[in-house]
Amino acid sequence: MARKKEEEKLNYNAELRRLKQQGPERLYLLWGPEDYLREQYLQQLKAVCLPEGEDSFSYKRMDGPELDYNELQNALDAMPFMTERTFVEIRDADLNKLKEPEKYIKILSDIPDYCTVAFVQSAQYEPDGRMKLVKSLRSGGRELKFTQASQGLLIDWIIRRFAAAGKGVELDAAQRLIFISGDLMSRLIPEIEKVAAYAKGDKVTLADVEAVANHIPEAVIFDMTDCISQKKYNIALSILAELLADKNNEPIPMLAMLGLQMRKLYAARLAIDKQLGAKYVMEVCSIKQEFIANKLLASARGFTMPQLKRAVELCAEADYQMKSSSVDDRELLKETVLRIAAGEGNA
Repeated sequence: MARKKEEEKLNYNAELRRLKQQGPERLYLLWGPEDYLREQYLQQLKAVCLPEGEDSFSYKRMDGPELDYNELQNALDAMPFMTERTFVEIRDADLNKLKEPEKYIKILSDIPDYCTVAFVQSAQYEPDGRMKLVKSLRSGGRELKFTQASQGLLIDWIIRRFAAAGKGVELDAAQRLIFISGDLMSRLIPEIEKVAAYAKGDKVTLADVEAVANHIPEAVIFDMTDCISQKKYNIALSILAELLADKNNEPIPMLAMLGLQMRKLYAARLAIDKQLGAKYVMEVCSIKQEFIANKLLASARGFTMPQLKRAVELCAEADYQMKSSSVDDRELLKETVLRIAAGEGNA
């Protein structure tokens, strides 16, 4: 696995302090997978720009993917009424494909001092840094990419969400919730509500989370390979059978997740052998939470390096077969897991 350049993390609380202390800037580009934090920041930005609230004079919203140049020009030219600033919110404009980008570059380079323009992109959207308009937004405005929260921030947030529902939560339960349901806040909110409603005691336990929280496929694959590492083959095969029984789980995406997991385990085994530690695993595998990196390291200890090398090869070979032949994809996935469990690659 090639080592990736570590992504710069957004310090959300620092950005809020900057906004409140220094005031709003004229141009923002807000994007990234953590849509909950993005929307929270947007509300704070609006509150600073429009302390009296939104009105038809000072607040304008435009929805993409197209963007009307004349409408934008009129919004920027509109003077504030009964407030100090105007705020223009542009949702899901396809910055990579807007026609005549030079026109937008020109108008956005001359935003009045009393106006703030915020381009707000959906969680799935990624601006293309090669495009002139995107380059202009990045150089002339403030770009905030809302990535998954750090471990400390996310755990503290989960504790507060459970407290609002009248429940405490054990640390291992909070960590398990992140592990099985993902680390995006918008995805965790309904799971927290569901677990809090289910828990009978004052404190949410690991068993409560395990009982009702949604398990994303990536977490189930992790649990399966972890069982293989511990030589709990019957449990691993039972997990695989449940995955295959769900008609929503297609073999090709599941194989891709299995291949990714085996590559992560390979990187973790390398970190063990070279004494590189959890930070290396987090960087190489793009893992945000240290406790997940530690789980990966613990699981990797159950495999040898030749085993993991062969496991990665087996996943690549199976992927090629699935995409180039008429073989039964479900049977091929099952065979791949069995061969990994058999420890192919060991002398």
